[in-house]
Amino acid sequence: MKQISNENAANRTSYVGEVYGVGEKKVKNDILNSLPAEWANLHREGYIHIHDLDAYGKTYNCLTFDFLRNFPYGQFDGLTDTAKIIRLFGYIKTLFADMGNEQSGGMAFANFDNEIAAVYNNLGVRDNTQNREITAECIADLLLWCNNTHTRMGQTSYYVTLNIGLANSEFARFIAYSVIDEFEKLGSTVFKPNIVFKVAQGINRYESDKNFDLFQKALLCTAKKMIPTYLLCDCPQDRAVPPEKLSVMGCRTRVVANIFGEQTAIGRGNIANISINLPRLALEVECDFPNKTTEEKILQLKRKWEKIAYLVTEILIDRYNKICAMDSTDFPVNCKRQMWCAAFENVKEVFKHGTLSIGFIGLSEMIEIITGNRFYAEEQSYELALDFVKFMRGYCDAQCKGRNLNFSLLATSGELISGRFLEMDKPLFPLKAKIFEKGFYTNSFHVNVDSGISAREKLRKEGPFHVLSNGGSISYIELNEAPIGNDEGLRELVEEGIVAGVRYLGVNFPLDSCNECHSSGVFDICPVCGSKAVTHIRRVSGYLEILDGFTNGKKNEAKTRTSN
Repeated sequence: MKQISNENAANRTSYVGEVYGVGEKKVKNDILNSLPAEWANLHREGYIHIHDLDAYGKTYNCLTFDFLRNFPYGQFDGLTDTAKIIRLFGYIKTLFADMGNEQSGGMAFANFDNEIAAVYNNLGVRDNTQNREITAECIADLLLWCNNTHTRMGQTSYYVTLNIGLANSEFARFIAYSVIDEFEKLGSTVFKPNIVFKVAQGINRYESDKNFDLFQKALLCTAKKMIPTYLLCDCPQDRAVPPEKLSVMGCRTRVVANIFGEQTAIGRGNIANISINLPRLALEVECDFPNKTTEEKILQLKRKWEKIAYLVTEILIDRYNKICAMDSTDFPVNCKRQMWCAAFENVKEVFKHGTLSIGFIGLSEMIEIITGNRFYAEEQSYELALDFVKFMRGYCDAQCKGRNLNFSLLATSGELISGRFLEMDKPLFPLKAKIFEKGFYTNSFHVNVDSGISAREKLRKEGPFHVLSNGGSISYIELNEAPIGNDEGLRELVEEGIVAGVRYLGVNFPLDSCNECHSSGVFDICPVCGSKAVTHIRRVSGYLEILDGFTNGKKNEAKTRTSN
């Protein structure tokens, strides 16, 4: 399938996808027309972006499966070990396909290694050489399915995340090892699913920990393929939660706090999220109050943001109420699979455990517009940036109490809106042309991708923002080339991230693969066979994809990235 450039780098052209795309645009427009004009205009005019707009009032966003709670053991009665293993992995693929078409976002296993080992144990599957060999083959097949299948909406891959690393038995350790090993062996053009290694003291973080060898294995794979990424369970915001309760969904989503029950990601998800265009608000303040002091401008900025955030809150609640008013029969797959933490008989009793996220993009540009400085380059600007994110988090916390719902602050991934917002702002503020020159807004609270600062400094600058972004966040370190074999260097980066307060960490580097001889490196023409048929793989906004399909904003960002 041909890679195309559109709103989603994961899309591939197909007849069904083309028809879906036509219908999707109409559905989005119809939904906007049905909303109060004040809400709809915020989206249409580029103040906000209502993510997964076509799913408004129809379904939720993402979910970490409660895989073991209602596992259908009866379907495996009377089968041989071989048949049980094959059917189990077939069940997982069907689960991804079914759930992926009844929700709008990512799906995750919180502890894929332990959960699969637990099912094996309950099914009486023996731990022997033959069963291990079959299991490894089935894991490889599952990884290939996640990478190659684009049947969601006729064009899109399934957003699958496998969290591993906390293996508590020998067979679970084998599962974790095999996920990493098979993924590594499948080569550079297999870059999905997202595999997240959970780093935790007493389990795998140090050489004396039982699973330290799995951590090393993960690091060596990351050095080749940028995956796994790392969930740092010892960071300040997650330290009080048992690591097995933590999960990454999609490219960064975090669900933990719950005013209705246990602090856990398992069986819970995000209902919806809306991102606010911070540079737009700063541009308006700068134009309206050019002679005010920086402090006065920030105050005006907060007032503007709060007005927008109030309307965003109303939109999120409206969206939540609409899906809570649906019947359980509107979610037949969820009723059958029962992957949420509550029985899918009373829809509201299920979705109240989900989160409503207010996101943001372009913090760096916002501060640069107001102060003239990039926030990471000057202490006063940095403190203003941190204070503003604290302000946004305080608002979200207040909504939790005042609205009795699980609101959170999301450090948004900006695959589409990094370019969409900028292109909408540019003609409105022609005198501010410099801020638009690079062609994209910076993700969430990230340091600018061309900062050139050291990896340690970048992590220390971004770490405090992770603590505040309780709806999800990620930090990247950018390298010039694959650090093949340098597991120790990557381990030092993980430690730096933990110390800095980073929750979720990824390592980026250019990864090019020859379609003819399958050589990999950094090139436009293969140095081995001379072919120009080269696939360029880059990280988009938390997941890997083919560069040709990036949105214009993300293509511009990829050109601008410099190493740390």
